[in-house]
Amino acid sequence: MGGCIGVNRRSDAIDDSSGSNSRPYTGSTRKNHPLCHETIRWKSDVPLTEGQLRSKRDEFWDTAPAFEGRKEIWDALRAAAVAAETKDYELAQAILDGASVSVPNGYLTECYDELGARYQVPIYCLSYPINIVKEDSGRDSPAECSEPVDGGTETILKLRLSHKCTDVKLAVYSTDTISVCKKKLQSQEGIESSRQRWFFGGKLLGDKLHVEEAKIP
Repeated sequence: MGGCIGVNRRSDAIDDSSGSNSRPYTGSTRKNHPLCHETIRWKSDVPLTEGQLRSKRDEFWDTAPAFEGRKEIWDALRAAAVAAETKDYELAQAILDGASVSVPNGYLTECYDELGARYQVPIYCLSYPINIVKEDSGRDSPAECSEPVDGGTETILKLRLSHKCTDVKLAVYSTDTISVCKKKLQSQEGIESSRQRWFFGGKLLGDKLHVEEAKIP
């Protein structure tokens, strides 16, 4: 979601007329360029919070290997994307070299392995959108930590933790938002709220949705 709205690229970052590539590409004669040392700027169609962006990224990286390409290449691309986002371009380049991955345009949006298979990484996995929504500067707001509003009733949710494949029980109120529930689970289980994704009935529950609105039995 969201399209690229502009990338300022130096001509020397994509024009390698000397033919001295950083690594050979044996699958075809397709040109290979060094990874560009610049952040792609883009705007999301729908403003995203940092937690929502992380959830989209996790969903892509978790599902992409199941549809096409080799898992080891996807793993390498994920590691390279993380390194590049932290501006450790030397490490990102080393990862690509080690996996024999070619980037013809200098960006991870389009890559090829040594057999010529194509891999496309969505832009939201490479950088933050310029319209990212701040989540209370990373701190809980007084409203989120206060007692529930009038009409809230206490209920016990049974949650399946995917990383442990175990069930836990969490005490919440019917008027709690999913965001508040995430913070309660963080306090109980030590799982960072921004790393949590809550699903029910096959659907992702938004942070602003109230427990009673999710109609969880």
